Amino acid sequence: MKRLFGTDGIRGLANEYPMTSEMALKIGRATAHLFRRQGHKTRIIIGRDTRISGHMLEHALVSGICSMGADVLLAGVLPTPGVAFITRDMHLDAGIMISASHNPSPDNGIKIFKGDGFKLSDEMELEMEQLILENNMPTASNGPHAFGRAYPFEDACARYVTLLKQVVSKDQTMEGLNIVLDCANGATFQVAPATFTELGATIKTLFAEPDGTNINLKCGSEHPEALCGEVVKRKADAGFAFDGDGDRVTAVDERGNIVTGDQMLAICAKVMKEQNQLTNNVVVSTVMSNTGLGLTLKELGIEHVTTQVGDRYVLQEMLARGACIGGEDSGHMIFLDHHSTGDGIITAIRIVIAMKRAGKPLSELAKAMRVFPQRLINVAVRDKPPIESVPEIVAAVEGVKRVLGDGGRVLVRYSGTQPMCRVMVEGPVPEETERYCKQIADVVREKLS
Repeated sequence: MKRLFGTDGIRGLANEYPMTSEMALKIGRATAHLFRRQGHKTRIIIGRDTRISGHMLEHALVSGICSMGADVLLAGVLPTPGVAFITRDMHLDAGIMISASHNPSPDNGIKIFKGDGFKLSDEMELEMEQLILENNMPTASNGPHAFGRAYPFEDACARYVTLLKQVVSKDQTMEGLNIVLDCANGATFQVAPATFTELGATIKTLFAEPDGTNINLKCGSEHPEALCGEVVKRKADAGFAFDGDGDRVTAVDERGNIVTGDQMLAICAKVMKEQNQLTNNVVVSTVMSNTGLGLTLKELGIEHVTTQVGDRYVLQEMLARGACIGGEDSGHMIFLDHHSTGDGIITAIRIVIAMKRAGKPLSELAKAMRVFPQRLINVAVRDKPPIESVPEIVAAVEGVKRVLGDGGRVLVRYSGTQPMCRVMVEGPVPEETERYCKQIADVVREKLS
């Protein structure tokens, strides 16, 4: 059982365990030790989102890494997939991203990438936890020459934009398209507008003025309401809202309606199959995906594989199946033909190019998948006992399942990054779905809040 790492790195309230400067120093030391190679100067890149606490954690990480004799490249504000790309592209030993993704500003987190741009395996995370928590960290060699150095890496954003532009072939362009971008006052506030502008789109940028405390505040992928209104107001072709670290995206069609992550998966899979680019004819998603995605892929003759929640599990299954596309309904999508991790900007580019190629509005493309009524309620909890150990919750879930039968489904799980229990219900009609979801959520709230 892991004690620090959740489904996406280490996360919590900044200045409270485990997101303290003391813990960050230990994480830096453990990372440098884990990726040290004999006869080779270890090099690690650090990027961060726009949270004010990122500076504190960055300096602590640098101190830990340099104390182990490794060098650090400081990328500054850079999306998570940008850190992963540069780690791989520059043959670095590891990459660290300081971010709590879509979480509120007071939170922060640390994500770690291997030299190949992929996140740590469960086994590596357990090994790192042992180094950090059991006080068995080897010390750096003695002497004044054993320390590493920290260097500013000023062209990190430019390198990442170059990668993003390569998603579009030379004969493709976004010219003639009007796009609205919501950067969540987060890590994409520079690179997303630059990328879409250089690809030829006319853009309007929202929430690109970070002040250290306004990241994800009534904006971004979790709060796209302002984006929906702006798309309609400007008569734009589409809108895209990124989360705080840029690894996921919420899309909005020209009518101001949200296009779900599952719909984006269906759109991209259909295009890739038509162009003979869908490796092994398989798409991977999680158990949280809407029932409509599986039915749509079946109609398209595409194999659909589901995993437990978390992009790491999607990626594992993609690698095992030789798939090139997978993702979550949250808009966290992975295109292995372009990148080693989820990338919200790449996803947005793929959607825009699909619109351009088809000559159809996004609302029309989204009709390829029927979305079954689904309701998700997040309940704040004190602790996280096994769901099956709380009889009242089990009874509530089983009761709804009996009523729905084959006409719906229920999923109750804890968030891997926040003190929350997620209650998801799919049903035949919105009213019943809403009622049953609230019914279970009320029991969860009574027993766990």
